[in-house]
Amino acid sequence: VQLQASGGGLVQSGGSLRLSCAPSGFTLDYYDIGWFRQAPGKEREGVSCIKSSDGSTYYSDSVKGRFTISRDRAKNTVYLEMNHVKPEDTAIYYCASDFVRDCMDATEYSYWGQGTLVTISS
Repeated sequence: VQLQASGGGLVQSGGSLRLSCAPSGFTLDYYDIGWFRQAPGKEREGVSCIKSSDGSTYYSDSVKGRFTISRDRAKNTVYLEMNHVKPEDTAIYYCASDFVRDCMDATEYSYWGQGTLVTISS
C-alpha cells in the first residue's frame, strides 16, 4: 500500500495551490483520507479529512473556509484545494489513509504518503 502526495511548491501569500493524493495498489474510495502538515520545529497537525462512509469532511480551525478536500472517484485521487494561503501554511503536507474513528487524528492512520513541500512567501 503506497500513497503519493504531490502538488506542492512555492506560492505567494493569498494565492492558491492544489495538492493531490493518489494510491498505488488500492482504491481510495473505501478508506478514510486525511491531510496533515508539519512545519519546521512543530508537531504534525491535522488539516482536513474525508470519511469513506458518507463523504463527511472536516477541517482544522486554521484552514476552515480556505481549504477544501474532495474525492475524485474516477481518478482515484483525493485533493486538497488551498486558497487564500498564508505564510503560516508553509509545511510539508502528508496524506494518509486507513479505516479510522477520528479522521483528524494522525495516530489512527497506518498508511502515509511521503509528503509534499508547500512554501508560502509573504
